[in-house]
Amino acid sequence: MEKARKKVKEILPSVDVVIEVLDARCPHSSTNPMIEKLRGDKPYLKVLTKTDLADPQITDTWQSNLSQALNTEVLPITTLNTKLALTIPDRVCAMSRHQAVNIRPVAALIMGVPNVGKSTLINTLVGRKAAGVGNEPAVTKAQQKYRVNARLTLIDSPGMTWPGSKDEMINYRLAASGAIRDTAIEYDDLGLFTVDYLLQRYPEALAKQYQLSDLPEQAIHTMEAIAKKRGCVKGKYVDYTRVGELIVREFRAGKIGRISLEEPNVSYAFRDN
Repeated sequence: MEKARKKVKEILPSVDVVIEVLDARCPHSSTNPMIEKLRGDKPYLKVLTKTDLADPQITDTWQSNLSQALNTEVLPITTLNTKLALTIPDRVCAMSRHQAVNIRPVAALIMGVPNVGKSTLINTLVGRKAAGVGNEPAVTKAQQKYRVNARLTLIDSPGMTWPGSKDEMINYRLAASGAIRDTAIEYDDLGLFTVDYLLQRYPEALAKQYQLSDLPEQAIHTMEAIAKKRGCVKGKYVDYTRVGELIVREFRAGKIGRISLEEPNVSYAFRDN
């Protein structure tokens, strides 16, 4: 992480625009606070990916909230429709203070914590499979440059996250979204967090997905009810790891519905069940 930070700091003077790719389900948790400090007043494009998985009303609220920052634009996109993503080169060139495009292309540094869809976006913009894509965090290993067209060059950096946040909720949101490796938090604990949040924020979607006519008030009891519905019970014992993994994977796939894990200026506590 420190090596990546130093490298980014070294190349920023030659960068015209900073692009940060964020997960629309958790834009605050998936942003890297280091970027805001390092960029200074350089133009800043925040791309909200996976909006097809996020709550559309909350995404609209995030777009309005984030665009209030200095020299900042926000673009929500989806992996299912590339039309908006393909507007990024023109947007970036318009944002850049570097107008002498005949001398050199605009240089845009593209950054993002692991598994937010940065490599997929690069491949869309370049028009070929140039960057490695995977469902596991930290696929990008080294800094690379990609020529999008005669006007724009992308400078890709390794997926950057910070060495753990002091905010437990941020770590849970990143783990639920897939930005932290699944070995970092046990599935039973992560499943409990996910169910607890859904009980507070999206109870109808939770009940519908798992065909629960009555939702227990406590997340642990809800997990047990889901385990019985989905065959995650061994004899008299609930396999909390197995049902936890099932819930997390179905959340990530959008099977529970379009769910956002956070809202601007709204706090949620993980109720320890």
